[in-house]
Amino acid sequence: MKSRMISACVLVLLMIAVVVFNTIFPLALVIVVAVISALSVYEIVHALGLSQKLVLLLPTLLFAAVFPFLPIGIAQQIAYYIYTFLIFTSLICYHDSVTFREAGVIYSMGLMIPTALTALIQVRSQGGDHGMFYVIIAICSAWAADVGAFAVGSLLGKHKLCPNISPKKTIEGLVGGFVVDILAMLLFGFLFEASYHFTVSVDYGVLALLGFVSAGLSVIGDLSFSLIKRSCHIKDFSELIPGHGGMLDRFDSVIFVAPFVAFLTAFLPIVL
Repeated sequence: MKSRMISACVLVLLMIAVVVFNTIFPLALVIVVAVISALSVYEIVHALGLSQKLVLLLPTLLFAAVFPFLPIGIAQQIAYYIYTFLIFTSLICYHDSVTFREAGVIYSMGLMIPTALTALIQVRSQGGDHGMFYVIIAICSAWAADVGAFAVGSLLGKHKLCPNISPKKTIEGLVGGFVVDILAMLLFGFLFEASYHFTVSVDYGVLALLGFVSAGLSVIGDLSFSLIKRSCHIKDFSELIPGHGGMLDRFDSVIFVAPFVAFLTAFLPIVL
């Protein structure tokens, strides 16, 4: 538990640093997203036992690291095309040692993870002057559900949610995750207004909706990657973050939540 708390504090401090230096070094968020994307892709490829397939791994890591730096539009479309071309060319050239199933799995993960995490950069753009607040909301709406589910499930959990996928998850924890997530979003909104001495206001209805949907998406993300880990017969994707597992163990729910936050805030702004 001690190592878990220390690692959590380090992650929070990293987030604070990115927020504080956003104005003078906005590229910091992009770099962090790129690093997380590349590490997450490597972890899942390694977990699947495919890290030796370098003809698939190397272009996938390159795509994951470069994609967050690309502006939305034609540049990203070109990156998709080049990555697809490289993967399937490798499959043709090395068909004796690379199967379509292996290429398909790496290709799908290589597309999904960077694309989903890059939504955090889009969220910042949509937030305008308050873009980093939107980013914090996107990340914390995923993590708050995890914390709430863990805390309530540990104290009150009796009825298993998906015992064949994640034995420790309970229905009580699921409900707790929803409640904590909604309350956390409302609290973040109040603290944001207070930091500006209430000269700006937020839409608490949007925050409550965001917390509710994000809690559900967080569970789906967590269970999805838990199913992958179970099929690979591993407990964590790596030991990169003491007490938490790998980068993907920490950001699995963010992968599902961040695109939703980007979609929601494109139509319903948080800050009024």
